[in-house]
Amino acid sequence: MHRTQTARTALCGVLGALGLVLLALGSVLPLATYAAPMLAAFALIPLVQDCPPRYAWLTWAATALLALMLLPDRELALTYALVLGPYPMLKQRLDKLPGRPLRLAAKLAVFNAAVLVCYGLLLVVFPLPGLWEEFAAGGLALTLATLAVGNVAFAAFDVVLALLAVVYRRRLRPLLKFLH
Repeated sequence: MHRTQTARTALCGVLGALGLVLLALGSVLPLATYAAPMLAAFALIPLVQDCPPRYAWLTWAATALLALMLLPDRELALTYALVLGPYPMLKQRLDKLPGRPLRLAAKLAVFNAAVLVCYGLLLVVFPLPGLWEEFAAGGLALTLATLAVGNVAFAAFDVVLALLAVVYRRRLRPLLKFLH
């Protein structure tokens, strides 16, 4: 038992570091503001699949906190911390809801609420230079269109997350025998 717990803790450290490296790379590449948090969230799949929930939650929290403290790109760090990072753990619960339409509606509601909180914080608490001007210049129609595209991208993220979980279970889980 102690060996399994040690192995899981070590895996948390490795996957948390991988997530932070992916986020750091995203803050270097301007177009990766949303792709890097998605990739970092994918790194949590083994923890969600094979460890008690607290391991995945604590790894996400540590990675998010380090990203917020160390990375210069606040938008990227908050996107991971509030929107995409916790989603692999939330997805397990949301996938248990009855009926596909209810599941999709709940997932999109969680996503949109997280995006509103994220950008609320970016506008008020951690103001990004020029963000107010971007929203004002684009107008309400462009902002809503961007949110709609974000919803489509999030739905794709949800599907890819499910597919990668299957790939993990079939291909990678056998390589991590020390977790069991």
